[in-house]
Amino acid sequence: MAVSQMQQRYINFTNSLFQEGFVDEQFTQLQQLQDESNPDFVAEVVFLFFEDSDKLLADLSKTLNQEPVDFKRVDGCVHQFKGSSSSIGARRVMNTCVTFRAFCQDKNREGCLYCLQQMKQECYLVKNKLETLFQLEKQIVEAGGTVPMAE
Repeated sequence: MAVSQMQQRYINFTNSLFQEGFVDEQFTQLQQLQDESNPDFVAEVVFLFFEDSDKLLADLSKTLNQEPVDFKRVDGCVHQFKGSSSSIGARRVMNTCVTFRAFCQDKNREGCLYCLQQMKQECYLVKNKLETLFQLEKQIVEAGGTVPMAE
């Protein structure tokens, strides 16, 4: 495949991430911090987010399955999750956190468990989407091209 075709595929894929609400403008700002001196900056930040997410999701699951549920601790974890998802521009994950926190404040265990499943699903989806994006970037660079900025 020609570099120009890969670049167009990259732009189309990136645009779909925004249109489907997987990422927001914060992701664009993160991309703008990347340069030649640190070409893997975005991927490194995103993969750190997912490492932390796995730990937070496990902690949330454990805390929600204890009696009595420590809703203050759950809310603290969700608040942390909201901040970290917001910092990479993972909009759908962040939106789930907002709903999750409302259930925490209502001390609604069933609602929290539902949101936990939603968060796991949204994390899985955005992780796969961003891994695909990083693969496209790698293919473009390996073919001698430059990664375009989304429009």
